[in-house]
Amino acid sequence: MHKAMVAFWDHGYKATSLQDLVECMGINRASLYDTFGDKYSLFIETLHSYKLIYLKPFFAERMKAYSPRQAILGLFREVSARVLKGEERNGCFIINTALELSPYDEKVAKIVNQAFAQIEKNFFHKLIEQGQASGEISMSVVPVTTARALLSQFIGLRVLSRSRPEKALLQSISNQVEALLPLGDNVIFPHPVSRSLKKQGRKVHSPAVLA
Repeated sequence: MHKAMVAFWDHGYKATSLQDLVECMGINRASLYDTFGDKYSLFIETLHSYKLIYLKPFFAERMKAYSPRQAILGLFREVSARVLKGEERNGCFIINTALELSPYDEKVAKIVNQAFAQIEKNFFHKLIEQGQASGEISMSVVPVTTARALLSQFIGLRVLSRSRPEKALLQSISNQVEALLPLGDNVIFPHPVSRSLKKQGRKVHSPAVLA
């Protein structure tokens, strides 16, 4: 299943032939048909597998490892850094599929939309609310609309990572994301506190360092 998912991820659904799948999976066509039915059914299974094995754990780990605002900002910064190093330029499997098939396939569109909804509500929206509760994110931020904007920025980042992986362009997305999440009035900063932060009149608490 993983090998099939990688093949679809790298080349797309239409460009991945049955022969490609047979060769990468190390099985014969009869076994493929007996186990999955056909190419389309296998593809649908790989989408579900990607959501369960990759997307859900990836975002869950970030939520545990970082403070809310840093989890969101770090997501964009780390993806950009990996792309600029020549890694992860195959984009996101779900987003690639959305561009290729969602306009024409209702079943695929439903799976893709469910994945996007999970990222928007269970990651961005939830972290914004948590950040506001802790004072890390300004109460001026509207969780619903900002979460949607962040999802749009993430999709844009993943698309550009395939077509235009330029440092200035990717950096501009990270800057926009930071602007969408102004700091709250009760933020913990590492020492020494920068003059710019002091000028903003932020309340500084110590000792602590944001992740």
